[in-house]
Amino acid sequence: MNKCENSTEEEFHILGFSTSATEQLLLFIGVLVMYLLTLLGNLVITTLICLVSKLHTPMYFFLCNLSIVDVTYVSSTLPKLLSITITQDNRISFQSCMAQLFFFTFCAICDIFVLTSMAYDRYVAVCRPLQYTLIMNKRICITMAACCWLVSAMNSLLLTLLTSVLSFCDSHKINHFFCDLKTMTALSSSDTKSREIFMLFQDILIAFIPFSLTITSYVYIISTILKIHSSEGRLKAFSSCTSHLTTVILFYGPILFVYIKPESDHSKEQDNLISMIYVAVVPMINPFVYTLRNKDVLGAIRKLTNFKRNLP
Repeated sequence: MNKCENSTEEEFHILGFSTSATEQLLLFIGVLVMYLLTLLGNLVITTLICLVSKLHTPMYFFLCNLSIVDVTYVSSTLPKLLSITITQDNRISFQSCMAQLFFFTFCAICDIFVLTSMAYDRYVAVCRPLQYTLIMNKRICITMAACCWLVSAMNSLLLTLLTSVLSFCDSHKINHFFCDLKTMTALSSSDTKSREIFMLFQDILIAFIPFSLTITSYVYIISTILKIHSSEGRLKAFSSCTSHLTTVILFYGPILFVYIKPESDHSKEQDNLISMIYVAVVPMINPFVYTLRNKDVLGAIRKLTNFKRNLP
């Protein structure tokens, strides 16, 4: 019997980034700052939405879900990267690797579904404003959010289980800074052709269709905005969508580049750097995208600040 068949006893080595000692320190500081800003920004957004009644609307309800997902998203990858960078111990157990794979995949899929739900919310708000409160009622919003979380968890569990039964006899070196599904499948010594076909089907179902729905929503939104006669009305309608549209572009752009382009060894370091954009940078800037030019959120911050000042 092949001694590699029982892969649950194996240990992997995350290669991360090839850098000098000085660059390792800069990497550690940079990742730490991004992680702390992501936690702080998203927790502030979540707290504001929960405490300020003015923000109890469908758009902010989904934004709250996005913030919770993003906190889990970065917490599944960045702490381990920080540990590897500062200690130079790049070992990770099979069980920990599968746990990281599950949570990262779960959050990535959930991000896609939540962003799609937010696109639908913006479509209804701009294209069917008179029916907005009727269509985007509390029950519908909770159902949509619950489906995002449940389907993401089930899909991630399935992908993790399929990966966990693979054999890794040839190499245990993960040429990435976390246990990525694509990297783990390529690393395996098992025949993964059927899994690659299944993953392609998954990509179409889980990523391409929601992305297409998001693009379709914005085609209708832009078409409706262009029909508005007053420039002030067009600006107001478009400004309600710019934050979400910015997040969609930042999230999907790097993913499409990394996962669609042909695989090549010399581009792995470049792929890892690009992956850092949607793994760490996008969750970090999401709170700023949604607050810097958002009068409702800025008003909620001022309201809470004034309330604290008036406390005895």
